[in-house]
Amino acid sequence: MPKEECGCVPRAVAGKAPVAYLLAMTAAQNRESSTPSVASAHDKILIIDFGSQVTQLIARRVREDGVYCEIVPFNKAEQAFLEMKPKAVILSGGPASVLDDNAPAAPLSILTAGVPVLGICYGEQTMAQQLGGTVEGGHHREFGRATIEITDDCALFDGVWQKGGRYEVWMSHGDRVTKLPDGFRGVAKASGSPISVIADDKRKFYAMQFHPEVVHTPDGAKLIRNFVRKIAGLSGDWTMRAFREEEIAKIRAQVGRGKVLCGLSGGVDSAVAAVLIHEAIGDQLTCVFVDHGMLRLDEAKTVVDLFRHHYNIPLVHVDASKQFLGELEGVTDPEKKRKTIGRLFIEVFEAEAKKIGGADFLAQGTLYPDVIESVSFTGGPSVTIKSHHNVGGLPERMNMKLVEPLRELFKDEVRKLGRELGLPEIFVGRHPFPGPGLAIRCPGDITRDKLDILRQADAVYIDQIRKHGLYDDIWQAFAVLLPVKTVGVMGDGRTYDFVVGLRAVTSTDGMTADFYQFDMKFLGETATRIINEVKGVNRVVYDVTSKPPGTIEWE
Repeated sequence: MPKEECGCVPRAVAGKAPVAYLLAMTAAQNRESSTPSVASAHDKILIIDFGSQVTQLIARRVREDGVYCEIVPFNKAEQAFLEMKPKAVILSGGPASVLDDNAPAAPLSILTAGVPVLGICYGEQTMAQQLGGTVEGGHHREFGRATIEITDDCALFDGVWQKGGRYEVWMSHGDRVTKLPDGFRGVAKASGSPISVIADDKRKFYAMQFHPEVVHTPDGAKLIRNFVRKIAGLSGDWTMRAFREEEIAKIRAQVGRGKVLCGLSGGVDSAVAAVLIHEAIGDQLTCVFVDHGMLRLDEAKTVVDLFRHHYNIPLVHVDASKQFLGELEGVTDPEKKRKTIGRLFIEVFEAEAKKIGGADFLAQGTLYPDVIESVSFTGGPSVTIKSHHNVGGLPERMNMKLVEPLRELFKDEVRKLGRELGLPEIFVGRHPFPGPGLAIRCPGDITRDKLDILRQADAVYIDQIRKHGLYDDIWQAFAVLLPVKTVGVMGDGRTYDFVVGLRAVTSTDGMTADFYQFDMKFLGETATRIINEVKGVNRVVYDVTSKPPGTIEWE
């Protein structure tokens, strides 16, 4: 867990990207508005983001209870509240201090709107200060695991914690509440924060100094559930089946009789988007699968077979590998690779749109993390680590509108929707694959020979992971062909061949990640197979870097 209130790392872009994101590279990184798109008439919760690196986890916990929620930056919260009409509000943590000049604050109109509010970490501090309490700094700071003692009962603890009990939580703060606002009472304490949890039962305002959304607070999800279900009284009626039905109606209303072009990458996001849109509008949808020469082994055949034979969706298979690899020859800079690939994708899509007599819409597999990561909690642009978001516009010359049916979902929710739609598990459960493909797993210059080596090595690696039953335990795994050669010995002869790097990470949503801890026997066996089966490789290494400081992909 990163330390929020002390040297916070700026929120950065995640490592996932279906093919369609590439169309956004030539346009602005941010949409005209970062306010939420209200999805339905279900009960909703608004999460006000003050810049915590784990705000997404709050949303995940809420949605796990079947309640729809959206995240907005604090400075857009008032407008979002009016549009969304949520039944409750959650204030996130954040890196700032409420004692700073111009510190972020919750709109007072929300705190006086009569809806239940839950404050978390910075959210507790700003709630207390704005309502007349006192927050002080310079006291004992707490980062990491801590123990709190429950000093009084309250609805937040119902069925979870008891008065007098001591429980493990995860703290991350430098400031603390020292005087309660009128109407509040302290109900828990810790060594570094004598007022760790506060409650105003009449207004249904509750707040805590620790982070219930992270796994390091074992009972945290239950506390959030108590707020959502018992205090706010929400029913938990947001399901994938309901989302499917509502989204189909929305797609039909948006598209009318227009034609939709959808770029398939073979990844779960674009596959689920395509199947959902096809269910809504049938043959008005044309899918385009572009083989840019940097796909995994047998990827094209797998994707084409599924969509032509299993779903009978109109599909155009374009082999543009010669065009892509030709323009990438000699290109070594990662950003230039990505932008070159993005431009070429646009050209291919433009050509295919003309062949079908023009298209009115372009479908993208944009997910909710793409949207909220593209705008910082202050409302400005987030730090660009790599150019690879769906979020942005389209070149004016394409003259198409976007259809983004997954825009309100997290990755795990997309997988649930895929299963609801009946997609085979080979698509629903597969690891993320970047839109630029193996181009960013082959640092340095790209050649057909190097790509073939990488394809074979990657296939052996994934086969090993599947054979050992580890595939579903890993967020993403892949091989990288390093731009170096080393001396080796094979068959009593000297070799001078490439090094393959192996990468496997665990993650919740790709924003942060840790390396997967294979046992050495597995790594040794895998390295032996790659060296024996893939000509051109004589050394294998394993990447043990987390994110941050590294990214999941190498380029």
